[in-house]
Amino acid sequence: MARPLRIEYNGALYHVLNRGNYRARIFEDNGTKRSFEKCLHEACERSGWGLHAWCVMGNHFHLALETPRGNLSDGMKWLLGVFATRYNRLRKEQGHLFQGRYKSIILEDTDRLASLCHYIHLNPVRAGITDARNLRAYHYSSYRDLWLGKARPPHLDLTTCLEGCGGLKDTPVGHRKYEDYLIWLNENEQGQKEQDFTRMSKGWALGTKEFKLALIEESEQARTQLAASGASSGEPKELHWETLLKPYLSALGKSREDAANERKFSVWKVAVCVAMKQRSLCTNRWLSESLHMGVDAAVSRYCKRLTDGELKGGLRLLKSLRSIDKN
Repeated sequence: MARPLRIEYNGALYHVLNRGNYRARIFEDNGTKRSFEKCLHEACERSGWGLHAWCVMGNHFHLALETPRGNLSDGMKWLLGVFATRYNRLRKEQGHLFQGRYKSIILEDTDRLASLCHYIHLNPVRAGITDARNLRAYHYSSYRDLWLGKARPPHLDLTTCLEGCGGLKDTPVGHRKYEDYLIWLNENEQGQKEQDFTRMSKGWALGTKEFKLALIEESEQARTQLAASGASSGEPKELHWETLLKPYLSALGKSREDAANERKFSVWKVAVCVAMKQRSLCTNRWLSESLHMGVDAAVSRYCKRLTDGELKGGLRLLKSLRSIDKN
């Protein structure tokens, strides 16, 4: 199975989640939930994380995290490792607790972070454990912490969810208005749709295409992982291919508009295809769609013609493109 894309940098915002192995109810009792909460707060203190929301359910957890030091992997290794050790020691058991590697979804901005906080706080309601009007009674969530005031852990920052509801203040009045907001949001499908609730636990990043492209372009870690055959597939992979395509088009003085308007198998398009195939695992389908080349199957045929020297000027163009990779 392809490994999920993991990008870390100072100040990154994440939705982190994981489930019990084989969906087992590892948080089956209140003591286990409290133990995980204790480990979570210790991890935040050790790692310098900002915790914006959290929720522990029967077989999974959700976290909204900020990592000022860019150390998500190190902190999660400590959190999951220490919790598993304590859990197994208490029950005199062995083996994996969680369903593989944890999932981390990187967020573009604090607006999306606020929406994530609402999503996490409503998790017990979606699970049918309680209703939105009695959400305060669910103890294993940062929504409960909202009402603790100064007794909250110092690394728990609930101003994000409050400010994400029109700038509510961290006061009893603000807390009650936030409660009303969650009751409204829980019953408003359009509101949830506008905040991308259906995508909160999917993919690898929540944000604009420009944000995702910038992440890949600026992260050597991501480029290395995506260049490997075992790297993440789907959207991250295709965005990586776009970062490789961009300098080729620039070197030729071409644009996506030129690709759409010129012949399907112009020599320069074929040269770009060959260069892309030599440098990555991009597919004929993606190349055909990106460069407006028509039938996918024809891409390989024209690439072979170019490398065999049958397309005039093709090898010269290919050589100039490959020189870009060496610089």
